[in-house]
Amino acid sequence: MTDIAWIDKALSAARPQAVAALLRYFRDLDTAEEAFQEACLRALKNWPKNGPPRDPTAWLIFVGRNSGIDTIRKRSRNTALPPEDQISDLEDHEADMAERLDNADYRDDVLRLLFVCCHPDLPSTQQIALALRIVSGLSVKQIARAFIVGESAMEQRITRAKARIAKSDVPFEAPDAVERAERFAMVAAMVYLVFNEGYSATGDEAPARAPLCDEAIRLARLLLRLFPAEPEMMGLLALMLIQHSRMPARFDADGHIVLLEDQDRSLWNRLMINEGLALIDKAMRHRQPGPYQVQAAIAALHARAAKAEDTDWAQIDALYATLEIMQPSPVVTLNRSVAVSKLSGAADALALIEPLTDKLGGYFNFHGVRGAYLLQLGRKAEAREAFDQAIARANSAAEAAHIRIHLDRLMQDGAQAPEPALAKK
Repeated sequence: MTDIAWIDKALSAARPQAVAALLRYFRDLDTAEEAFQEACLRALKNWPKNGPPRDPTAWLIFVGRNSGIDTIRKRSRNTALPPEDQISDLEDHEADMAERLDNADYRDDVLRLLFVCCHPDLPSTQQIALALRIVSGLSVKQIARAFIVGESAMEQRITRAKARIAKSDVPFEAPDAVERAERFAMVAAMVYLVFNEGYSATGDEAPARAPLCDEAIRLARLLLRLFPAEPEMMGLLALMLIQHSRMPARFDADGHIVLLEDQDRSLWNRLMINEGLALIDKAMRHRQPGPYQVQAAIAALHARAAKAEDTDWAQIDALYATLEIMQPSPVVTLNRSVAVSKLSGAADALALIEPLTDKLGGYFNFHGVRGAYLLQLGRKAEAREAFDQAIARANSAAEAAHIRIHLDRLMQDGAQAPEPALAKK
């Protein structure tokens, strides 16, 4: 008898490829999703009795396709449903379907499915919710819990996203090389958005949203299997692995933020770090640098340092300078200022970020970093004002509490100036 836990795992692993293929057949998200769910129900009924098929994904695609066709026929009342044995008997078809799963059509199917989920007409919140529902198979309740919203509100968000996609002219043909590259960039960005939704959570939200990091990593592994020679995919997966490896050390017992240099590095997940480092080394051998690879290389330098004082800040500064050229952003410059402060002092770091005031005036971390530099320079009144601005713009109680610690230190004569924090802790 086939183990139910194994079946559940096999269904989850097959979902992206199966739903993607069914979407190509039916060109409708709801129909593809319903067909896959019906195939899963039949798998749960048949596999424990008959044993697993040679290729679960091929089985699900074939059964889902037939089920979807039958549903369409039933709705249109054109023909009667065929006998059950004709729908479920895959003896003559499964091998052929399994062979085709390795072809480019099926690779493009998955990429197309992800591309549909990150359609440019959708806001990022709807992109992420739709990808978690369609590609990852999370329930609406699970997604709503992760986003800290009501179940009905999340259902409406996903329904609106599907409706907008249905009205848009989404291409279903196999993309050419240029389109594939453009789609890949959008899909990678969407996956990283999923990761950041989990990674940026603080306080009471962190436990509920942490699984989003795991799901983003799972999606990145899927993409890397589809594009094993894509160095930016290696870089993105490496970046997320190394960042997520610090999760056990990022908050103290009271839920307060622990800065990178104060974290207990023995709590970092070394298996994740080692995998990330290996991916970075592999990506660099392709000699096709990109923003994800550079960010991963920065994370790797932190991960390789046994103690905070061993960090190679000169190399980190150089990598941020490279990232400023590849992907100019005021947040990148803000992060680079931390390396500059380590190398040449708070005055130079402050001079670097002062021009960013207009662009980052509403950003909590900008005021916190600026306050740290001002305090290091002995400009306590200005530091207090910057910290007050940071508290006013904090996104969570944990962020506000972190800044209040700086303010408490500021009130103590002779207190050591705090270290500035990176935007990614």
